[in-house]
Amino acid sequence: MSEGKIIAEKDGYVGRVIFDNVAKHNAVSRAMWDALADTVEAYEVDEEIRVIVLEGAGTKAFVSGADISQFDDEHANVDAVKAYGTSVARGYGSVQHAKKPTIAKIRGYCYGGGTGIAICTDIRICSDNSSFCIPAAKLGVGYGPDNTKVLVDLVGPSFAKEIFYTGRRFDAEEARMMGLVNRVVPFDDLDDYVQGYTDMMTANAPLSLRATNLIVNELVKDKEDRDITLCAKLVEDCAGSSDLEEGRRAFMEKRKPNFTGR
Repeated sequence: MSEGKIIAEKDGYVGRVIFDNVAKHNAVSRAMWDALADTVEAYEVDEEIRVIVLEGAGTKAFVSGADISQFDDEHANVDAVKAYGTSVARGYGSVQHAKKPTIAKIRGYCYGGGTGIAICTDIRICSDNSSFCIPAAKLGVGYGPDNTKVLVDLVGPSFAKEIFYTGRRFDAEEARMMGLVNRVVPFDDLDDYVQGYTDMMTANAPLSLRATNLIVNELVKDKEDRDITLCAKLVEDCAGSSDLEEGRRAFMEKRKPNFTGR
């Protein structure tokens, strides 16, 4: 049986990352974790791409977690387990540390590693039939500190503990209330809604988006770990860009700006 795949689709300024393993509700194999990182890294250096959208194939799931059917091979021995862990960490890291804005478009199941991927994105928009779960405690799994911190930073320690302690499913409205997702929209409206968001974002100055993304990432770090020099450089890059002049001219001429990212 196929282990699934990652589909990369470019749509104008938007780079799409599609988890395609529909028969298993888009469960992710080690090969897919590696392909996730490869795809995001390719979009990072593609000057045409301004926003990255992650989504699941079909209509029933974003990502339902790890592809357990692959575990006989992926967890066959200590070396295999280490290699699998490296692939997972690389996949998470590529999304969490992306310099370009990332959006998770979530429809349906978002469980385990799917929730882990979603919380690494900058913005999460889900359909009203979505549900979220991290069943680590039901499987005897201990979550490492890196991805746990991402969840704690997002929803706070109390909700993070509730998610882990219970291992239960949380519906879309509960997820919104906790801060796990930014927006909940009707199932049939999800595609158009996310398209509207990406249209707004890609119409804005790419250097400004990059600066905001990286500066916010620095601000959530402990004060002594923040790279203030980097933050200042990002602001300077915007100040010295042709896009700043284009934005001013467009405002004065009452027209939409044509930003180039330079």
